[in-house]
Amino acid sequence: MGTLPEPFAGWFAARGWTPRPHQLALWRAARAGESALLIAPTGGGKTLAGFLPTLLDLHGNPREGLHTLYVSPLKALAVDIARNLMDPVEEMGLGIRIETRTGDTPQNRRARQRQTPPQILLTTPESLAVLLSSPEASELFGGLRAVVVDEAHAMAGTKRGDQLSLLMARLDLLAPGLRRVGLSATVAHPDALRAWLSPTARAEDVRLVVGRGGAEPVMDLMLPAGHLPWGGHMGIASAPRVLERIEGAGVTIVFVNTRAQAELIFAALWRLNEGNLPIGLHHGSLQIEQRRKVEAAMSAGKLRAVVATASLDLGIDWGAVDQVIQVGAPKGVARLLQRIGRANHRMDEPSRAVLVPANRFEVIECVAATEAVRAHELDGEPPRPGGLDVLAQHVLAMACQAPFHPDDLYAEVTRAGAYATLTRRDFDDVLRFVEDGGYALRAYERFRRLFRDAEGLVHVRDIRVARQARMNLGTIVDTPMLKVRIRGGPVLGEVEEWFASTLEPGHCFIFAGQTLRYEGIDALTMVVTRGGEGEPRVPAYAGARLPLSTNLSLRVRSILADPRRWRAMPEPVRDWLRLQQRRSELPQRDGMLIEVFPRGGRWFMVAYCFEGRLAHQTLGMLVTKRMERLGYGPMGYLGTDYVLATWSAFEPADPERLFEEDILGEELEEWIAESSMLRRTFRNIATIAGLIEKNHPGAEKSGRQMSMNSDLIYDVLRRHEPDHILLRATRAEAATGLTDVGRIATLLARIRGAIRIRRLDRVSPLAVPALIEEGREWVAGGAEDALLAEAAALVDDATGGADHFADVLSEVTEGLRVRSGVVDRPRRQDRKRRPPPRRFVRSAKLPDGRPAT
Repeated sequence: MGTLPEPFAGWFAARGWTPRPHQLALWRAARAGESALLIAPTGGGKTLAGFLPTLLDLHGNPREGLHTLYVSPLKALAVDIARNLMDPVEEMGLGIRIETRTGDTPQNRRARQRQTPPQILLTTPESLAVLLSSPEASELFGGLRAVVVDEAHAMAGTKRGDQLSLLMARLDLLAPGLRRVGLSATVAHPDALRAWLSPTARAEDVRLVVGRGGAEPVMDLMLPAGHLPWGGHMGIASAPRVLERIEGAGVTIVFVNTRAQAELIFAALWRLNEGNLPIGLHHGSLQIEQRRKVEAAMSAGKLRAVVATASLDLGIDWGAVDQVIQVGAPKGVARLLQRIGRANHRMDEPSRAVLVPANRFEVIECVAATEAVRAHELDGEPPRPGGLDVLAQHVLAMACQAPFHPDDLYAEVTRAGAYATLTRRDFDDVLRFVEDGGYALRAYERFRRLFRDAEGLVHVRDIRVARQARMNLGTIVDTPMLKVRIRGGPVLGEVEEWFASTLEPGHCFIFAGQTLRYEGIDALTMVVTRGGEGEPRVPAYAGARLPLSTNLSLRVRSILADPRRWRAMPEPVRDWLRLQQRRSELPQRDGMLIEVFPRGGRWFMVAYCFEGRLAHQTLGMLVTKRMERLGYGPMGYLGTDYVLATWSAFEPADPERLFEEDILGEELEEWIAESSMLRRTFRNIATIAGLIEKNHPGAEKSGRQMSMNSDLIYDVLRRHEPDHILLRATRAEAATGLTDVGRIATLLARIRGAIRIRRLDRVSPLAVPALIEEGREWVAGGAEDALLAEAAALVDDATGGADHFADVLSEVTEGLRVRSGVVDRPRRQDRKRRPPPRRFVRSAKLPDGRPAT
């Protein structure tokens, strides 16, 4: 079965292509009725491999009705795949209908799809949930033959993946014999992903197909002209060199790690862009119409570059992309590979990427990531068990579809890979909550949503409950946001409420590539005007920072501990590390270095943990609680991706006691009980579970209203039903997800008996970047200048140059200005500064004279 029938064989031959082995392997799996997971590099024809069995089957056995369902994590990806799939269908004259179904699909098309569905439907988990909650679901999906899950690694282990796992279990019930296909380019735990994808929750029931590796990517490290900054993570100093790389290529994607960084880099590039190159900006807080404008311009070849966040990580196929530039350390190997794969979607030619570290620690991380890519190492955690809040939403949605018996639904749910280990007690408690809210809430009519008949079948209470449930399906819970609208003009996007609360009328900030002047808030909209005076700020977004992966952390520690591996570093980094050796010592691979030194009447303790910002922030809360008990008088702490630093009134005499494993006992429980984080976590869980409605006919609640409602319910449950299923889910998520307790436990076990203490008379070279990165949180008045002078003096000791002292002082000062919300202005002698663009994508002319956008 190695030869494709006509017209497929002719279509491949006309392009000079030969079917790849993994494409034929998926065809064989489909002929055998087997589910399969395909792992193949970007550009290896994964999408065609996933759909090829469907096209062959529909060509040989034409039929009406839905045959294959494609599920994507992104609406834009579904639209892109539909467009690309139409080419072979039309060129071979297959007569197959292909349509998309997302939240943006017009109502008349949705109605037509229910009446006469296409053979291939491309959708998202949220839209699939709505379809499966409909009473017509049995008729619509009864003839389904295949489900194709794209970017499967990005789904599994997330709440959207939990939802999709449950939805696929229901599809199996409606369409027995359904086969599943997962597509992915980067998978660290293939067996765990196979179990998540499996119709039986067993990995062995999903065939693993691995595509041949393509050409090795070409990766370069690019440093800013002049001196390499000590700290900071924005990379603004490299903007001139980034623009030079853009000018020397056809099309470039400039990836950054946060939306704030995207705004800063975009503004910096435009101030230097004397050639008026068309450059776009793309991140998740911009208005959807503006994002689509950039995507369309990119697809049409009208842009030379786009500055983007994770909003473009996943596989929109822009084959004309020549290079990817990653500004800032990538934080994970799999993430870096995913981004590199966006360049040059041709498997037999190398993708080209440039890594642009923002500071000296990031240089080490970039080198570590490059080594890991070349060693074909991947990182990432295996999928975790499914969330109970997602299960609660699913139970209500299935009751909307048809009555069910609890025994039958439990058996169905536990066949879902994400819920294979679900206990009957947890299932029954979830069902009870969906029925009437549970013991503490059952007296309230609004929480009564289900009832049981005499035969034990569970029904939805009335049509109103079903309508409300469908309006609130989905697991994406947005942080309270405000729309940003030009006075008398369009909406540009959204910023978080907390950022708006820090502004006063007349304050300026950068958003959507423009400098805006804040005027005030009208209902749920922030009203702004263009322009303004003074140093503009940049909106930051909670949870926007990407976590440093465990594997990359290990490689960074290994490099630091082995001077033989420093040869891969640029000279400024080697000097920095050698100076650290002389002044203190370097962290070991499996131990932990702690430095203690006085500064400005306080005692600083810097612990080199290398477990990521989230773990360090949680650890800082626990460590300072223990410091308080030991009488050290803690005054504050900060966590970067690399270190935890604390400052206290008294010298920590016994730092080892602060990192004993029992810190995860009483201190953790006390902190979790007191922390506002539990309330925020409960709000999100209650929203997904349906306890708090995000959408209501004719009204949309503000984030503040939802928070007040959730706080009231949270207090009632804590007082009257502390074991409520949603409180259990909240505590579990806070302990294992948001706080990275697992990584802390691993760290404490690893360093047991391997902690090195160095007591110094002043800050060490390795500690300086950590302290200046968040300096605005603790440095006051003249202490800031003293710290910066000390940082420069350390470099001066190593280089013996007074001029270098001044350069470093200037660069560190610039870094502090960025982190305090002030825009860093890139310096380049041969270019004059330019104001930020007035439009989302700056106009430029094409060779024929037409505007590019």
